[in-house]
Amino acid sequence: MTADQWRGECLGVAGHPLVRTPNVDALAAQGVTFLNHYANAAPCSPARACLYTGLYQQTNRVVRNGTPHAHRFDNVALAARRAGYTPTQFGYSDQAADPTIVPAGDPRLLTYEGVLPGFDVRVKLPEDEKPWLSWLRAQGVDAPSREAAHRPVGSDARVSDAPPGYAAGQTQTAFLADEFIRWLGEQDGKWFAHLSFLRPHPPFIVPAPYNTMYSPDDVGRFRRAATPQDDAAVHPLIALAHQATGLGSFLIDGSGPVAGLSDAEFRQLKATYFGMISEVDAQLGRVFDALKAASVWNDTLVVFTSDHAELMGDHYLLGKGGYHDQSQHTPLVIYDPRGGARGKTVDAFTEAVDIYPTLLEAMDVAPAHVADGSSLLPWLAGTPEHWRDAAHWEFDFREVSLQTAETALGIDSTGLSMVAIRTSRWKYVHFAALPPLLFDLESDPDNLVNLAGRPDYLAVRLEMAERLLSWRARHLDQTLALVELTPMGVVRRAAPR
Repeated sequence: MTADQWRGECLGVAGHPLVRTPNVDALAAQGVTFLNHYANAAPCSPARACLYTGLYQQTNRVVRNGTPHAHRFDNVALAARRAGYTPTQFGYSDQAADPTIVPAGDPRLLTYEGVLPGFDVRVKLPEDEKPWLSWLRAQGVDAPSREAAHRPVGSDARVSDAPPGYAAGQTQTAFLADEFIRWLGEQDGKWFAHLSFLRPHPPFIVPAPYNTMYSPDDVGRFRRAATPQDDAAVHPLIALAHQATGLGSFLIDGSGPVAGLSDAEFRQLKATYFGMISEVDAQLGRVFDALKAASVWNDTLVVFTSDHAELMGDHYLLGKGGYHDQSQHTPLVIYDPRGGARGKTVDAFTEAVDIYPTLLEAMDVAPAHVADGSSLLPWLAGTPEHWRDAAHWEFDFREVSLQTAETALGIDSTGLSMVAIRTSRWKYVHFAALPPLLFDLESDPDNLVNLAGRPDYLAVRLEMAERLLSWRARHLDQTLALVELTPMGVVRRAAPR
């Protein structure tokens, strides 16, 4: 199960002082929660490519929404088929078709919202949300379009706690949960389902009672400088984001720059976002109850995570992407009924690329390529002997069709990328064609003071740059590099961890 844009700290089990997530917390009580889990890319298509293939962006090369997902890569759905399952998608996987194997004129080449190869589709919920809108209209809700459905009722304010015209039992999350529960009743053997929930992705609006569940006065501080100008001065990427990020992507009929929102408006949006998380949690509870009612809870491996997170007012931004933790730190809870720890929390750094090898090990099926991630199942039983001591992620901000970023920065598309390495103390960010960043997370957890150009931090910068180079070198595609043809036959080696 994936949510979309759920911040990693927004769980009761993670110690959030305000957000209530009783159903995910109940799952965590029976399983293992990974408190330092990170997406490896953003936005949706790149993030999911890492999750589905177990490969970093440097190898899978899905760099933006609309970048084709190369057919040569294995993924969780194809692996599930090798294990005898019929993997079924509810929602979306956002993997653009490979034009080298899809004929010209095929409609799949007109959208980034393609289906991950290997999945059967029970219900697809694309960006226009037409299946959900049709379901709403059948229930008597006036929803001729996505915009009409999500338009606030009873308020003309740019940002408010006004609800939409649909009720709590009529959300996109409820729609997908209903479809899964109905499908579950049809199963009489082993099954594999991917529930891909849209929320708490924008537009930021939620029905009662969730719209007023949290007060804007209680949402806590934002991680940012004193003014948008001060934040933008930290790095050109933030200045570009302030310039390019408009409210229209987050609010129906929204206009103007996100960075121009008032503190009160940011606070209301954050309160709404928290309400959206609690709404998804409630529907997750329905899914868990359905599994128990069908007497399959004790036979089902459950993985809950998010594709990436959400800045939600930090650094005067909304959305995802870049070098801030708030964009990449995501929740992860795994429940394995076969045994292992119950109610355990793991502080070690884990990553989205770990999901692919975890699921394949659980299904006892061999991967068709060498994954960059490592199975998390050993954490359910104990503590692995060797594990990473840093998180890594990549962000590519090229705009191949519109060339907006390229024009604004005067850099060609191949130069608009970054990669971050984050330890418990340091974060180093290297850009292809922009200045690097170095932050001391102990003294500067909000990433506001760039130390990369200071002579007294040169040794740290070089150490982190070397670590990043070593990480890249180690994670070049090893699928055939660990195979050798000899007179005695084909020799294969597993990738060391």
